[in-house]
Amino acid sequence: MATLLEPLARLAVARGLTYASVEDLLKAAFVEAARRAQPESAGERIVSRVATATGLTRREVTRLLDAPDVLPPARPAPATQLFTRWQADPSLHDARGRPLPLPRTGPAPSFEALARSVTQDVHPRSLLDELRRLGLVAVDGDTVTLLRDSVVAGGDSERAYRFLGSNVSDHLRAGVDNVLGATPPHVEQAVFADELSDESMAAFRDLARVQWQTLLAAAVPALQSLVDADAAAGRPRKRRVRLGLYAFNDAMKGDDSQPAPAAPAPTTGRRRPVRKDR
Repeated sequence: MATLLEPLARLAVARGLTYASVEDLLKAAFVEAARRAQPESAGERIVSRVATATGLTRREVTRLLDAPDVLPPARPAPATQLFTRWQADPSLHDARGRPLPLPRTGPAPSFEALARSVTQDVHPRSLLDELRRLGLVAVDGDTVTLLRDSVVAGGDSERAYRFLGSNVSDHLRAGVDNVLGATPPHVEQAVFADELSDESMAAFRDLARVQWQTLLAAAVPALQSLVDADAAAGRPRKRRVRLGLYAFNDAMKGDDSQPAPAAPAPTTGRRRPVRKDR
């Protein structure tokens, strides 16, 4: 728990949120988790059972149970969906795999055709205006060009925080489901290594970016094909999925200010392995 809470506390402190301002959120999360864990037969005893499970007073539990529900994560906006499809569709890329500039109007490949393939509910011009507002595209005459390879801006962007909440919460849900379930229901794997130089880390960051582009190019058309097949077959469509990739690097524990030691002489000992973990 300390490992999970430390980065959340760091984010709160960095953005001026005091403990009191997030305490109620934590209480509400405990109450909701305990409520879901109770059998349907709990009935009027739900307050007592939740209070027992969480250690909160009955008064606090009653207040939090009566509070409005937290809104679920919103579906990706049409502009975000358009941006992602443009990034992932090989037919919209040049020979080096980079997104092509598109004519603003006309038959495919064009921005208008791409916009209408994403949604019929929003006019292509409105989507273009939104992408320009977000700083994701530029318009030069009748040509639209992507400006970035990621929809998320850095800094204090509200979008960045929304993506942080959605991505990290789903990742954590997958890990928790796997820990609590008899059979892990989600794919959640990682590899990790240490004793790397700054130069090696730069090379690895490039590798991670290439792997993400490869995953993106394969996953988006496949998921769209599945969505279309479900719609055509009239199957109930009540499931959602999030597929991501992350890479993190940090200094090893201890003093990392010392110069690198000389390479050791060859020995018969085993090499330090790159490790794999769920």
